[in-house]
Amino acid sequence: MKLLSINELKTLVQKPDGYCVSLYMPTIKLGTETQQNPIRFKNLMREAEEQLIKSGLRAQDARDLLQPAQEIDNYEFWQHQSDGLAIFISKNVFSYYCLPLNFAELVVVNDRFHLKPLLSLLTGDGQFYILALSQNQVRLFQGTRYSVNEIELENVPQSLAEALKYDTTDKQLQFHTGTPQGGGGDRAAIFHGHGAGNEEEKDNILRYFRQVNEGLQELLKNQQAPLVLAGVEYLFSIYKEANTYPHLLDEGVTGNPEDLKPEELHSLAWKIVQPEYEQAQQTAAERYQELAGTGQTSNNINEIVPMAYYKLIDTLFVAVGVQQWGYFTPDENQVELHQQKEIGDEDLMDFAAIHTLLNGGTVYAVEPEAVPDNTPLAAVFRY
Repeated sequence: MKLLSINELKTLVQKPDGYCVSLYMPTIKLGTETQQNPIRFKNLMREAEEQLIKSGLRAQDARDLLQPAQEIDNYEFWQHQSDGLAIFISKNVFSYYCLPLNFAELVVVNDRFHLKPLLSLLTGDGQFYILALSQNQVRLFQGTRYSVNEIELENVPQSLAEALKYDTTDKQLQFHTGTPQGGGGDRAAIFHGHGAGNEEEKDNILRYFRQVNEGLQELLKNQQAPLVLAGVEYLFSIYKEANTYPHLLDEGVTGNPEDLKPEELHSLAWKIVQPEYEQAQQTAAERYQELAGTGQTSNNINEIVPMAYYKLIDTLFVAVGVQQWGYFTPDENQVELHQQKEIGDEDLMDFAAIHTLLNGGTVYAVEPEAVPDNTPLAAVFRY
């Protein structure tokens, strides 16, 4: 499964060719109600086909464009969902993301992908990860302020025994083994005591964690979200020695994570992540106020949109739930604003936020009253 990242967003912005279909839907993760997922999906696909035909595409061409999405509609796919599903289809793009966001049902057909519903996962307080570690189990969760979703892991050992079984770097590993209850041919590693005082045991755990880290690097590459460890405290220092993910937080959730439900892990991890986000946002707001009047800040959308496009915004505050319709013409460096949406318009608030993210800036999508100067958006320029 692909995770949403800035690089993924860049692909969606830069690669569209011709008709672009953006489909958002809420999904149900567990129970008999998961049967609603394919029904809802089929309804939205019919709507997408109708919109493509109304836009001028022949019926067969519309069906051909949507075919890659039709092929994922199977039982197995619907059994591995999060809170929401986002699908993007064009002539040369087919991508989908299972995300911890409860999307409203939406189909948009345009000459560009509709990306605004994704912004909350990529902004300054968007998402974080929880890595729940024990010698018997590895779980990875993607969380937001309000939700959590377990991510299916591939190429990651699920236990210390599994890691050592396939660790070929040292075939002379020595450790006690025992036969699991009920017999069988598989043998599991047994480590005594509650700490990693024995150097041999610590070395084995380190080997295990290096394999975990290696598997996570492929999954989390290009991610910038904080990672919170959950596990028995003595394992933290060992994992940090193996870790190469640059956004691992020093503080973790202590205790045996096998005893905790995803919602409990989420609650404990959010208490760690929340102050990090709030402090960063507060510092950014204070910097805006300090620079006000120097020419390095603006709350004027006519200034901000071109600055976002030309990679000149360092930090942007944007009000959620607020739109400003219009368009930007780069060749003429001109912003045209409209009170109501017109043909060819896009939400320029969304435009500014996406281009700020793509160009390495930080975006805080906040309630309108939290934007400095009580305006819909406010920016700190790089220079």
